[in-house]
Amino acid sequence: MDLLIKNIGIMFDGYNFIKNTSIYIENGTIRSIGKNERAEEIIDAEKKFVMPGFIDSHTHIAFAGYRDFEIDWKINGLSYKEIAGKGGGIKYTVNETKKASKERIKKEMMKRAKEMFFHGTTTIEAKSGYGLDKKNEIKLLEAINEIDCKASIIPTFLAHAVPPEINADEYTDYVVNDILPAVAEKKLAKFADVFCEKGYFNVSQSKKILKAAQQHGMEAKIHADEFSCIGCSKLAAELKAKSADHLLMIDDDSINALKNAGVVATLLPATPFVLNEDYPNAKKMMNAGLKIALATDMNPNCYVGNMQFIIQLAVYKMKIPVIDALKGVTINAAKSLGIDAITGSIEIGKNADIIILNAPSPNFIPYHIGSNLVEKVIKNGIVYSE
Repeated sequence: MDLLIKNIGIMFDGYNFIKNTSIYIENGTIRSIGKNERAEEIIDAEKKFVMPGFIDSHTHIAFAGYRDFEIDWKINGLSYKEIAGKGGGIKYTVNETKKASKERIKKEMMKRAKEMFFHGTTTIEAKSGYGLDKKNEIKLLEAINEIDCKASIIPTFLAHAVPPEINADEYTDYVVNDILPAVAEKKLAKFADVFCEKGYFNVSQSKKILKAAQQHGMEAKIHADEFSCIGCSKLAAELKAKSADHLLMIDDDSINALKNAGVVATLLPATPFVLNEDYPNAKKMMNAGLKIALATDMNPNCYVGNMQFIIQLAVYKMKIPVIDALKGVTINAAKSLGIDAITGSIEIGKNADIIILNAPSPNFIPYHIGSNLVEKVIKNGIVYSE
């Protein structure tokens, strides 16, 4: 089956804006750009904006139970830790997730993934982390691997929090000696991630977990410098992690360390939005030469599946130029997942993961707030519309 998208008003190829072009797709792969090939299926994209599908490189879509009850606490100024102390937060979700069957987890993930897909997200990174013990972490990772949805799913094991009945060093050893070998044996995760933060895992514990994961063939990612700067980004640089994520409190030395190590900085603007906190200093990171990815952080605390909203927050709240925000949700996000050779841009030989937006210009994404501008989603050359 071949497909031609013709008369494209403006196309973002992952790097630049191109006017009045076309894309020819055959067997799910981009075969030519700018040529009016003959095709079995033709889409006329006159006056439309066309770009690579969004890549959501940081999500926690595998969970059960919602935390809408936290909203009143948030608007009354309670912090993340104070909310956890009142019975909300990660531990609430862990309790709900442990009670849920794998089939329920899969069903709820499918609903979230469908919403994300029809808002233009063609690749979703999905973390575990709400199980905390081997049985439930395996349950979550199996659910992530087993869901049958249109988007590509990339699984990540996450050491997210320390259970209250055990100290952090003992739990770190449990992760290293029990959970990670089981994950590796079943080949359930491409990445391993750690919430490196005061009150969760310190730098030494995070390093122990991530080095063990690397020895099992998983690549490293890290939640770093969200509430404090304790050296987590420098650890990401030392381990040559694919990405360091959050980075609200990152310092200049850590920025330079990430840049020199080639680590992608993944920023999650919806998280400070829902927590009423300051946004990461994207301008400083970009000026230092860091590659910036943007992601939703979809989770029970930050329930957002629309990457268009993430672009809007990045533009208005972090002052990121539109072209750089688009790079953040496409090619740079692909780099943060190690898949930029096959997706993340519209280039000959890459997968045909493309979205067509009912918009005359890329500026309509931040301009037209609160709507879904995605008209068609093309995944591996197959056209979908909700």
